[in-house]
Amino acid sequence: MRVRVGVIGVGVQGSLHAWIYSTMPDVELRAVCDINRARAEEAAKKYGAKEVYTDYREMLEKSEIDAVSIALPDFLHKEATILAAENGKHTLLEKPMATSVRDAREMLEAVRRHGVRAMVNFANRWSPPFLHAKRAADAGELGDIKYMYGRLSDTTYVPTKMISWASKTNVMWFLGSHVIDLMRWLLGRKRAVRVYGFKGEGKLRSLGVDTPDYVGAVVRWEGGCSSFVECCWILPESHPVVFDFKFEIIGSEGAVYIDTSHNRCVQKFTAERCEYPDILVAYECDGRPLGFVRESLRHFIECVRRDEEPAASFEDGLAVTAIIEAVMRSCESGVPVTPEL
Repeated sequence: MRVRVGVIGVGVQGSLHAWIYSTMPDVELRAVCDINRARAEEAAKKYGAKEVYTDYREMLEKSEIDAVSIALPDFLHKEATILAAENGKHTLLEKPMATSVRDAREMLEAVRRHGVRAMVNFANRWSPPFLHAKRAADAGELGDIKYMYGRLSDTTYVPTKMISWASKTNVMWFLGSHVIDLMRWLLGRKRAVRVYGFKGEGKLRSLGVDTPDYVGAVVRWEGGCSSFVECCWILPESHPVVFDFKFEIIGSEGAVYIDTSHNRCVQKFTAERCEYPDILVAYECDGRPLGFVRESLRHFIECVRRDEEPAASFEDGLAVTAIIEAVMRSCESGVPVTPEL
């Protein structure tokens, strides 16, 4: 079975999806959609899509696709996801699933009602360092996980230049969703019972972007594990890599330390700058994209072909949404909050 796929939103992440799909032998990239027609046409020409749309409603209703990747801004996921389900399209949705529990619940109900396969693209689950950590945790090598620390931050390039809609989301939704999903996954999907959040503002607002500079959270998990999540959007652009990702897992019998950004596996120095090229997310080899994002998309396609539930489900997406929503409520109230699930 060759899976016919469409991509909604061909910005940075959506273009990567289109490129990956175009190189999969069991996938036909049938359609691309973007509100910017020139960008949609460019992606279609580059990756061989036969159909171009500027309205995803039209694409979902008319195109004979089996599945769709939705790579829209964080706050625009609900309507496209529900319409995809109503039109019988299996859906790979970029994280975060939604920016409210209400929206996430409606999306989950829609995919259940219409019987389509749906996955949130928590792609770091397919990253080799985290796969290694998960296997160690599941094998009992670490004992009981007692504490976790995760820091995922970006330089100011991301909220000021890479995305135009940073004022309509925040760094905890955009980056923290990765970290919180990894923590919950490593704990075997245990429930977050209490969170405390805090944030700081000023730098980005001075640059015309109305969103917090940083958001942090303490999360207490069922079973006694505690974790600390730290995300900011104001690292200097002089950084040798656009993101900073550190992760620690401390167990009663062992520990794992992960650095996927500054691991120095490759260091490049020129007259202009120092750079640590990415070797995990997505890189080109013989004209094909490799990396863990490809592996997450491959998993989704296999689930569609075999009619199986994806590993990163909409139930997982709802749980992460509830935790982050609680973090942001705590930021405003100044007191710990229990996630609403």
